[in-house]
Amino acid sequence: MIPLELHDLYEETITNKGLINGNWDIAHINTDWIFDAANERAVLDLNLLIAENPPYNYPEGWHQSLLHLQQINNGTYGLPFHDGPECLIYRKDLFENPIEKENFKKQFGYELHPPKTWEQFTQIAEFFDRPDQNLYGSVFAHYPDGHNMVFDFCLQLWTRGGSLLNSQNQIDIHHKAAIEALDFYRTIANNKKAIHPQSKDFGSVEAGMAFAKGEAAMAINWFGFASMCEVIEESKIKGKVDITELPHDENNKTASLNVYWLYTIGTGSKHQKLAYDFLRFSTTPESDKLLTNEGGIGCRKSTWNDIEINKTIPFYHKLETLHENALTLPQTPVWPKVAELIDKMVLKALESDIPSQNLLQETQNAILQII
Repeated sequence: MIPLELHDLYEETITNKGLINGNWDIAHINTDWIFDAANERAVLDLNLLIAENPPYNYPEGWHQSLLHLQQINNGTYGLPFHDGPECLIYRKDLFENPIEKENFKKQFGYELHPPKTWEQFTQIAEFFDRPDQNLYGSVFAHYPDGHNMVFDFCLQLWTRGGSLLNSQNQIDIHHKAAIEALDFYRTIANNKKAIHPQSKDFGSVEAGMAFAKGEAAMAINWFGFASMCEVIEESKIKGKVDITELPHDENNKTASLNVYWLYTIGTGSKHQKLAYDFLRFSTTPESDKLLTNEGGIGCRKSTWNDIEINKTIPFYHKLETLHENALTLPQTPVWPKVAELIDKMVLKALESDIPSQNLLQETQNAILQII
């Protein structure tokens, strides 16, 4: 097993044709890239192997939202490896503290509970901003890696009733909901009284670690970083964490983002049967549970509802609910390039005073050049 950073992994497996050339038998490919990988014929269609010898309880053992993104042109290009949609992670010990509740109600006139709206999110984040205690209201992942801020922008867009696609199914981000999304995001990102001061340097892993060390009251991050707080040694908040759905605009509903990792087999592998045996072994209920106990996020329903797992991570069963509201990114070969453009746009929004409308127009024009 060779671990690689995201960009290096994409380059090694797809750009440099590592899976086609047989350099790799098996690769973890995330669902942002699977459409690309299948179109490049880099990953093997598993349909025949599944028909001969299916994984245990396939497909019923998994939620439908973990099976559909790898279904491309009637082929199946991977099996779920690691998952966990975006959610609001919060410190229940702070939210349930009677003194905090009393002070909050005096200040804002309503009960302290996990925020339902983005306005409440900002107020609660400012309430818990206590730099002298190394506690901040919220922590974000603002490191520009083509992923974190793109996902955050999408969540802001969806929870305001917006979409990445227009009625013709083409990518279109120049509209009212997108302007509101970018306006809010740049405001919260620059609100020094509401977010962890190192957010701009954090990827999702670093933001997750800061939360686990007790440095923030709330985080918007992958479910995995909530469960990590209950199992890793560095965590200072075991037993003090809970999750809920994301806040939303007053007139719209919550949303989540589902991007997950797959086990895939390279088309150039000389050991395809053996590789598939490994995939079947890795996705058994026992292996899926073990992955969870080691800090990953199992993908099987049996793991989500496992009594022992829910003893260690009391909110694990909530995964199913998150999946009910989980949306996915557009499946198009140009998505990685579009994501790069959105990433640059959000970064520019955070670092300049250029109106959101202008940034969105400029980015939409650039998107039209590549689609």
